[in-house]
Amino acid sequence: MSFGEGASTDYSTMRGKTFPTLRQFTIFLENRVGQLLEVVRRFEGSKVRIVALSINDATECALVRLLLSDPERGREILERAGLAMIECELIGIELPDSPQPMLQICTALLQAEINIVQAYPLMVRPHGRPAVALMVDNIEQALETLHNKNFTLIHEPDLTEPE
Repeated sequence: MSFGEGASTDYSTMRGKTFPTLRQFTIFLENRVGQLLEVVRRFEGSKVRIVALSINDATECALVRLLLSDPERGREILERAGLAMIECELIGIELPDSPQPMLQICTALLQAEINIVQAYPLMVRPHGRPAVALMVDNIEQALETLHNKNFTLIHEPDLTEPE
């Protein structure tokens, strides 16, 4: 897909992609008291902020999903800590100003036959509006669909607070 071609915005990235996404880090932790605190403390003293967080708890382990204000520096911090993790891409979407904003997003994605795999809110408000992060089964088609239906997409630079 060439989502950025012909558009007024160039979405080319250093990672060789032509569409805007957010990087999610999934960290595998032992299911013990204080493990999340240890991860959060890793960012203390850095300018990297956790901008979204989701935890899935199981008997033996917990999956902690993070979106970070600076994914490159955040990855370095997590790697130096020796944490087992995976990196994947999500879509960031500003919620439309309506009584049921998720209904509009879900309807648009359903019409394109795209499934939502994960969803959670952002703790920051890029552009002053609430936003959500979504993992979908076809990210390129979802981005194109949402763009064509005039949803405002959130990009990684939107997650960085001005210094």
